[in-house]
Amino acid sequence: MAEKLIYLEGVDPVDFYGVNNVRFNKFIERFPDLKIVSRGNEIRINGEKIRLQEFEDKVDLFVRYLRKFSSVSLPDLEDLLNGTANHKIEVSGSENEVLLHGDNGRKIRAITINQKRLVEDGLSNDLLIAVGPAGTGKTYTAIAMAVKALKEREVKRIILTRPAVEAGEKLGFLPGDYKDKLDPYLQPLYDALRDMIQPRKLIQFLEDGTIQIAPLAYMRGRTLDHAFVILDEAQNATHNQFKMFLTRMGPSARFIVTGDDSQVDLPRRSDSGLVQAVEILKDIEGISIIRFDERDIIRHRLVKSIVAAYDGK
Repeated sequence: MAEKLIYLEGVDPVDFYGVNNVRFNKFIERFPDLKIVSRGNEIRINGEKIRLQEFEDKVDLFVRYLRKFSSVSLPDLEDLLNGTANHKIEVSGSENEVLLHGDNGRKIRAITINQKRLVEDGLSNDLLIAVGPAGTGKTYTAIAMAVKALKEREVKRIILTRPAVEAGEKLGFLPGDYKDKLDPYLQPLYDALRDMIQPRKLIQFLEDGTIQIAPLAYMRGRTLDHAFVILDEAQNATHNQFKMFLTRMGPSARFIVTGDDSQVDLPRRSDSGLVQAVEILKDIEGISIIRFDERDIIRHRLVKSIVAAYDGK
């Protein structure tokens, strides 16, 4: 008889064990010949040496599974324990179009040609600028890329920001304090995150600062490093704000800027830092500028016709 102590690393023990230990009980059922005692992130096992190694291999595989997927069903766990899930993990990892598995296991992928280009260019460029009309999935794809990078430990945090510019409404007339007034501007970012991260985990990330969502003005004076940073609605950032934001970039940071240069809410379109930046930065190596168009629109079929009509096409 031998004894082995296993430490769970890089995964929340609650995710590993499951509610009322429902997941961990599957391990106990699969290895009835082992004496298994768990406490927090430690698992102590006693039994034949070869069986201890089999158990550890299954635990390691399940931990990697949890890191890759946001949600794991009991049938998936049973497949893993029976030796039929290994291929599933490898195949899922090789499907380049699948960015991650969101809440409830839904596959989140780049669908259109420019969404795929955004993902591909992100492999070789640390600054991406995605410009195009509403409904093309610019922000959603960017956030999926950020969540994927966080889950795979390529970055330590995600920072999402938007300029707090009024689109025909006045902030002062909204109820509540300053944060309450700003939250509606940031709501689309929360909505995307809820699709990709389990609610309990998202709350934890927001509370401990792993994910930060803030107005653009809050970026001044910071150095953003080991982070995946997204500036959304960038058409409403002024020239000075845009320059301020880009110069926050730390040595190990990845930046994505998204915006629609046809929906500038500043006094003049020429005030938009995004419009100016596309021209200023177009020839710099390491910066990729992707132009989305109506072909990338994935909302209601009428949205394509609406965009075309407003653009005079």
